Amino acid sequence: MTSAAAVIGSTGLVGHHVLDTLLSIEACESVYTISRRAPKTGPSAKLNATVEADTTKWASQLTAISPIPKTVYSALGTTRLQAGGIQNQWKIDHDLNVELAKAAHAAGTQTFVFVSSAGTRGLMSNMAPYSKMKIGVEDTIKSLNFKQAIILRPGFLIGEREVAHTGGSLVASLFRGVKTYLGQGAQDKFAQEGQVVARAAVRAAALAAEGNAPSKYWVIEQNDIVKLGRDEWKA
Repeated sequence: MTSAAAVIGSTGLVGHHVLDTLLSIEACESVYTISRRAPKTGPSAKLNATVEADTTKWASQLTAISPIPKTVYSALGTTRLQAGGIQNQWKIDHDLNVELAKAAHAAGTQTFVFVSSAGTRGLMSNMAPYSKMKIGVEDTIKSLNFKQAIILRPGFLIGEREVAHTGGSLVASLFRGVKTYLGQGAQDKFAQEGQVVARAAVRAAALAAEGNAPSKYWVIEQNDIVKLGRDEWKA
């Protein structure tokens, strides 16, 4: 684990848990966030939170952090409904993530961790706008040639959100029902708790810092997210 990290998307379901996890780990000495509203977490001397409503300033604010965090996590994303249309969603899910990845690389960040989505490279993915957004970000991160890039592709995300997704609670209830009647393994094939995904992201970055990542561009699918973030997780 590096001594400093930055989290983008720290008010979202996964990003919130990434932030809380990093703040709880002794080896992480400081955590920086950039977000449109203050992250909801307990007080911590480690936390350096920047609240900025204008997302066009985020890249420059990221590069202004000194010294630049060696690890940057992006769990940044929105929905078409929240953004007010697919074009506005593209500006956040694709354009802003791409801009931040480029800024982090230019500033000297060694490890970039991006929370993508399962099915991104599926058979019909090139026809789905949401998948195209994720593909574009993944491809950009790969092309930037970070010392270490980590891509997580979770399934449906389960957990409490600051801003509820339309139909999200119903789907989450469905997957919890799957767990109740068919077992944890059945749920794991389609959905993961936000905290599990976050812990997998932090654990993967720690393994990379130790030189134990399996590849320079490490893609972590659902089975390995569960393995890293729950089955093998040690607080």
